[in-house]
Amino acid sequence: MSISAQSSCFDVAFSDSTLRIDYIFSGTNKTQHIALDQLSKTAGWYGRRHHLDELPLEGNGQLTMTDSQTGDTLYRHSFSTLFQEWQATEEACRVEKSFENTFVVPMPKRKVDVVLQLTDNHRRVQSSLRHTIDPQDILIRDRSNDTQTPWRYIRRGGDSRDCIDVAFVAEGFAADEMADFLAMCDSSVAALAAHEPFRSMIDRFNFVAVMPVSKSNGVSIPHRGLWVETPLGSSFDTFYTERYLTTLQVKRLYDLVTGIPFEHFIILANTTAYGGGGIYNSYNMASAKCPYSKLEVIVHEFGHSFGGLGDEYDYGSDLESMYPSDTEPWEPNLTTLVDFDSKWKDMLTASASIPTKPDGRDLTTKVGVYEGGGYQSKGVYRPTQECRMKVNEVKEFCPVCQRSLLRLISFYTE
Repeated sequence: MSISAQSSCFDVAFSDSTLRIDYIFSGTNKTQHIALDQLSKTAGWYGRRHHLDELPLEGNGQLTMTDSQTGDTLYRHSFSTLFQEWQATEEACRVEKSFENTFVVPMPKRKVDVVLQLTDNHRRVQSSLRHTIDPQDILIRDRSNDTQTPWRYIRRGGDSRDCIDVAFVAEGFAADEMADFLAMCDSSVAALAAHEPFRSMIDRFNFVAVMPVSKSNGVSIPHRGLWVETPLGSSFDTFYTERYLTTLQVKRLYDLVTGIPFEHFIILANTTAYGGGGIYNSYNMASAKCPYSKLEVIVHEFGHSFGGLGDEYDYGSDLESMYPSDTEPWEPNLTTLVDFDSKWKDMLTASASIPTKPDGRDLTTKVGVYEGGGYQSKGVYRPTQECRMKVNEVKEFCPVCQRSLLRLISFYTE
């Protein structure tokens, strides 16, 4: 179907506005609960207008919108969540917690049914919520006239209908530090543009800078006893992991970008401490002033949050955790060999062995099947010996990651 025909399909089912759906996910290591929180809307839709009923990647959860009258699938979206990561922690074995999660979808013209599903590490649906949304519902709050956070374009490749909109969000920056934040945005865009396939396709992206003023400088670092008040309440020590920097205030994040063109987030935290985190189709957060590899961290985490790429390093543990041996990971750069045909088998040379023995040559370009990845030293395999998704010092994404990112950019823009 041509782009113009697909756009016509969009116009039939949707208006040029955004529906925001807030959910609460809760549970333990063995339970999952999904609850609808609230609905709101704003003028303008900045997401894709084609491939509406398709998913480029599976993710750890899926949202499906269908026409209540015909049952036709109108829109699909996939994602991963901090909640599902938390379920694998020791804390989840002894307490129930809740997490905010927000999704934006195009505003339907008619009544629709929305199904939200969360899956486990075996890619099996563990919890599901189905609810109906009437676009005429008087309790859908209209935020179109809300006061906007100050923002500006950093780099504009074209109209939002044709490009992927990425919002840089300042976290922990005082008013007199916004010039520093904008300079860091410029450097971050340059860092992404230095890597293929972003280098070749940078004109398919728009980058905006969103500038909420923080009452305090920096972010919270609990292991140092440091707690500060910031727009997003960001903190290191997520899940008691010292370098894991995240925010649990997802609704605040979406409040800050109300009415601003965005599809993906890069949150720059005003701290010199090393750390960050990236969650597929959720957000990317990284230290903005770390003297060590801050730009490399941003690129790596964007591989997670935008590209859905998995980590290719391991912790030296043979325990099954996120990637059980009987299940093929959905991440395009990891395999357990359960369904290797669906991954990069077509990129191997005829002489390539499975698994491939590291030989110290062509570390980033020789595609093989190297054991170790997804935090596990055994049973999970990566495409090359080294890659930006394995170590920050590597200058490029490996060929498999590059192909996956290229496919994803094309999905959103063609």
